[in-house]
Amino acid sequence: MAVALKRHAGAIAAALLLLIVGAAMLVGWHRYQRDYAVSVEDDGTAVTKLIAERFAGAASLKVSELSGTIQSTAQDVRGFGWLKSDQVVKMPFSVDYFIDVSGIDASDLEWNDKTRTLIVNAPDVKPGRPNIDESRRTLVQTNGLIVTRKAGEELSRRTSAHAQGRAEKEARSPERMAQARDYGRAALGRLLGAPLGALGYGDARVIVTFPPERTDRNRERWDVTTPINEVLANKRQSR
Repeated sequence: MAVALKRHAGAIAAALLLLIVGAAMLVGWHRYQRDYAVSVEDDGTAVTKLIAERFAGAASLKVSELSGTIQSTAQDVRGFGWLKSDQVVKMPFSVDYFIDVSGIDASDLEWNDKTRTLIVNAPDVKPGRPNIDESRRTLVQTNGLIVTRKAGEELSRRTSAHAQGRAEKEARSPERMAQARDYGRAALGRLLGAPLGALGYGDARVIVTFPPERTDRNRERWDVTTPINEVLANKRQSR
């Protein structure tokens, strides 16, 4: 048996290699069709259509949105430095902020029975990817003695990239993150206030904390001693 396996080892290895190469080529072909190939009608005209789509459920709670208008600039130099061009673009943008509520479990919820206070140790608010609405540009100003087609395409690509980066930086700034956490506190308070009311704790207070805010001093001030799962279990048993 061992001799037979050794005799055919080369053929088996070659077949596996062919399968791996074939799979890689298939993935590459699909990626090329998705990202580069132009879809056309029977008459050869390009068509607007969905090339690839993906639908998935979400366990994140949207708590706030940053929106406004962003200005982006870019420069391009060609022809050994002789052909210089620049572009200024203004367009709307928005950034959504989320809290992953699926990451909150009983160990993150604590109860102070004296003050009827629920402490929620939530994961931090996270900004999503900025949405730059280039279809609603309010200004496109391009300057240059000669702006070639390639230069125009490069300017457009760079202004988009610069706008994306600037919006991401603003969304993650300490001021914006603090504002988003305040909105997140209110959203989680409403979300958890309803089940507390249904359990007879309608007057309970909900305090939401995020990782940058959790310190020993805060824990002492809140005097949290009882996990919320024990509180709810005792409440059900007393009914």
